[in-house]
Amino acid sequence: MNKKENTKTALLFLLPSLLLFIIFVFYPLINTFISSFFLTNALGIRTVFTGLGNYARLLASSVFQTGFWATILFVLMVVPLTLIFSLLLAYLTTETFKGVKLFRTLFSSTLGISVAAGSIFWLFMFNPKGYLNYFLSWLHIQPIGWLTQPSIALLAIAIASIWMNTGFAYLILLGGLQTINPSFYEASQIAGVRKWTEFRKITLPMISPTIYFVLTVSIINSFQTFGQIDLLTQGGPNNGTSLLVYQIYQSAFLNFNQGQASANAMILFVLVCTVTLIQTKFSSRKVYYQ
Repeated sequence: MNKKENTKTALLFLLPSLLLFIIFVFYPLINTFISSFFLTNALGIRTVFTGLGNYARLLASSVFQTGFWATILFVLMVVPLTLIFSLLLAYLTTETFKGVKLFRTLFSSTLGISVAAGSIFWLFMFNPKGYLNYFLSWLHIQPIGWLTQPSIALLAIAIASIWMNTGFAYLILLGGLQTINPSFYEASQIAGVRKWTEFRKITLPMISPTIYFVLTVSIINSFQTFGQIDLLTQGGPNNGTSLLVYQIYQSAFLNFNQGQASANAMILFVLVCTVTLIQTKFSSRKVYYQ
């Protein structure tokens, strides 16, 4: 079979996936881009061409500006803490000891919990008379309005998101740790290397591709956070948790302004691509492939 026939065979196998991408990814993306330049009616049908009008109105909106910076802050809270927390748990359960399987099951359990169920759990936790405030009362600390104080609500959403994302990141990082050749650690023990130095010089470089993957996925997922916001705060208080994804939902399905929602979606798309490219450029330099 020559090269031309190999190419045809490969394209034939890829055709089902390409069709799915065209129907569910590329076509909606192009359609959203076109709609961002139009005013639309309640049915989402394009009516008047406005050029960059939707973008100009968005950028001048205080609600959009608040949501933009809240989104950036949210990602900066969720991504590093999820990575650090998951890596710590994975490192602690890498060794084989009695009960390690139970801990691995517990640490990865959030992977099997839906966003709706997880949000309901945290709704009880963040309740003014919930367990968190009950614990604070033991420490003689005044109750906190986790979901009602503008300065705290975004942190509360971030805590819930970190908990929900930990299961996936933990499993991936645990798998990466378990692929490291034990001979590296044996050599370091013979040389009398300290644990912290061993972790920095052996463990982190060897799992750097895994960390890079988890970091990239976590950044993209954090920008797309929606369920916990809708169920816990609905963008409040004072639009403090109205992240860009939630603003897209409000514009499209509550205000029936498809044009503005499309413009918001394109801004979010460019933002995610930009952050991902920057992260790829700087992180890929420190990724070690065996």
